[in-house]
Amino acid sequence: MDSDDLGLFGPGSVTWKLHEEPILIVAGLRSLYLQALHPRAMAGVAQNSNYRRDAWGRLVRTAEYVGTTVYGTTAEVEAAGRRLRALHARLRATDPVTGEVFRIDEPDLLRWVHVTEVESFLSTARRAGVPLTGAEVDRYYTEQRRSAALVGLDPGDVPGTAAEVADYYRRVRPELRMTKEAAETALFLTAPPIPWKVSLPVKLGLHLGPPRWAYLGIAGTALALLPAWARRMYGGLGLPTTALSADLSVRALRLALAALPRRYREGPLQQAAKARAARLSAAA
Repeated sequence: MDSDDLGLFGPGSVTWKLHEEPILIVAGLRSLYLQALHPRAMAGVAQNSNYRRDAWGRLVRTAEYVGTTVYGTTAEVEAAGRRLRALHARLRATDPVTGEVFRIDEPDLLRWVHVTEVESFLSTARRAGVPLTGAEVDRYYTEQRRSAALVGLDPGDVPGTAAEVADYYRRVRPELRMTKEAAETALFLTAPPIPWKVSLPVKLGLHLGPPRWAYLGIAGTALALLPAWARRMYGGLGLPTTALSADLSVRALRLALAALPRRYREGPLQQAAKARAARLSAAA
């Protein structure tokens, strides 16, 4: 039955094991800080996105897209990929240095966004204490080539192991810069407007109420989880003690999230995928 199709991954995949973890919300924020350091990619976002006016809506849409690629049926995944490719194909931006007009769906830009996202998911989870072997790490990167194909990349041109990801970062680092747009984006990511449902304490005069403090803590942890070279670009110190503090913080946060009731830790896409997997297992 198509309704019991398991999509790109399914039970037994490292992708399902990893994305079971709510701590990946921190990983998503880490990837945005990292992505902002690429001037051309940042120009594409700044010139085509309303993220300042609709930050939380954009975050929800991105989370829904990732959730669909991980847990959706093949039909749902392919439809999401078509929509995203069609959107990117229409968008253009101007290079802030050369003045060149370029397409948002240039392979180099798509590859940068893909690698920073999946590497952030993986490295954040491992530092939070998620047990993964070296073989599982490489398998996750290989599995995620399927997601890369959805946005229009050739899977063979996408890093598929930890060693290939490390080599990719070494090659791309000379292109990265702390630009004005990157700094403004980082500031916005660190202190965005809080939706009204959680900003009520602020309106009542508690200018740093629990939601604001909680978010600042998550943002600070995401920044500290960046590679040392990226922290230095943001004006921080690439010290081992910073990394150790980030490890302790993200491990504590993972434990706190694990204590939440399951209905808060699993979204409808994940629940539906598990139900399909259970039906297939029972039928077998």
